Amino acid sequence: MNADSTDNASRIGRPRVLADEDIRKIHAVALGLVESVGMHIRHPRALDLLGRAGCAQHDGVVKIPARLVEELRKQVPSSIPVYDRDGQLAMTLGGYNSYFGSGSDLMSTWDLETKELRPSSLEDTRRAARLVDALPNLSFVMSSAWPNELDASFAFLQNFRAMVQNTRKPLVVTCAGTRDLTAMWHIACAVRGGAEALAAKPYFISYTESVSPLAHMDESLDKLLFCADVGVPSLYTPAPLAGATAPVTLPGLLAQGLAEYYQGMVVHQLACPGAPLIYGIGPLMLDFATMQSSYCGIEVAIGHTASIELAHWLDVPNWAYAGMTDAHCVDAQAGLEMAQAILLSMLCGSHLTHDVGYQGFGLEASLEQIVIADEFIGMNRRLLAGVTVDEETLAADVIAEVGPRGQFIGHRHTRRHYRSRFQPEVMGRSSRDTWDAEGRPDIRERARRKAIELLASHQAPALPQDVVESIDSIVKTFEETAPTQEELP
Repeated sequence: MNADSTDNASRIGRPRVLADEDIRKIHAVALGLVESVGMHIRHPRALDLLGRAGCAQHDGVVKIPARLVEELRKQVPSSIPVYDRDGQLAMTLGGYNSYFGSGSDLMSTWDLETKELRPSSLEDTRRAARLVDALPNLSFVMSSAWPNELDASFAFLQNFRAMVQNTRKPLVVTCAGTRDLTAMWHIACAVRGGAEALAAKPYFISYTESVSPLAHMDESLDKLLFCADVGVPSLYTPAPLAGATAPVTLPGLLAQGLAEYYQGMVVHQLACPGAPLIYGIGPLMLDFATMQSSYCGIEVAIGHTASIELAHWLDVPNWAYAGMTDAHCVDAQAGLEMAQAILLSMLCGSHLTHDVGYQGFGLEASLEQIVIADEFIGMNRRLLAGVTVDEETLAADVIAEVGPRGQFIGHRHTRRHYRSRFQPEVMGRSSRDTWDAEGRPDIRERARRKAIELLASHQAPALPQDVVESIDSIVKTFEETAPTQEELP
């Protein structure tokens, strides 16, 4: 299990951008928004749940008493175990454990072989899943690519099948609505051996967003309630854009985002008290010079840090971004932005951190960047593991045995411990002569070569044939029963 160490990381120190009093102020404003301003919602079941709980409703706007928010937020589990395809514990979302994974649904992909940007395909989803499966420091998989060649109504489910068949690691999934989410759930039940087994050992997490400012679409609440009913962990994560769909000031954005999370949380917990829910705010910033949404502005980094601090104050699992860049290629900017976000996420205790491999404001996928980020995460896991000081590591007897002007290279103590050092593969440490002989590769080229090698050599274990046949049947039925354009609402 790849996780940050709570105790050792705390020796190094955790960054803070909010004082406890600041967090209480943001929480108080969020409660005021939920209670006095309200949220736009028209979902029939959600309205029924809220009405029976004493929430005021008028013309599609629901106002929730602050006391109800305070009561229900304490029901959200503070820790969520997530299992891999084989039913083995893969992540425990809680404490200061920190896990990383790829992002989803990118329209373009940097081709490893041609080194050119092109439209993404279903094969890119398969390749990204296999690559993440092979990398030791990435813990979960998202689709990475959007299959442009497929009918959009089938794309989410085809991506899900591609991931299930190409990685053992847990999945975080996106979907259009409960029709494809239900099919995904049936596939996961087939993999796990039934609904009860899947609920006992959840294998995938559903990603769902509210709509800023202060609105909750029927499709989002459908997915949220479905997950509550069947025990699938759900992400409910507002993505307010500062200066566009949220206040331009960070405290205002955080208060609005927290209020939006609270609305979804109340509906979710009214439906099923104690159901697994993951909090997150995507504090994106509108760059007024370009009118582009930035993933990597320094204000975004501050916002993520603050959002994670809010999650720890609430004592709930959290969701964040790292391993991405606004740059359009793997260059110095990409390295700086990836490094800052990854290390901040690990130090702050972000539980579930996605978008490793995103480039160009979240529009382009880079497998090279995924490989580089994996190595950087591993390097910082070693940093945060700290130093063990005991008789063996102090090595006083070894120093005495070697004595003045001796050497340690061949000593048995060196042989016991030298492999424990972090050894990079894509960050260069070779001599100049070796580098010349290899064709003078930079870090992008070394990562490209490693990705190609892993894709050629690594395969996730095949699923049992009866499970494959069940999955194929579920997908076939889904596509054959798809509503026509005229039947769509």
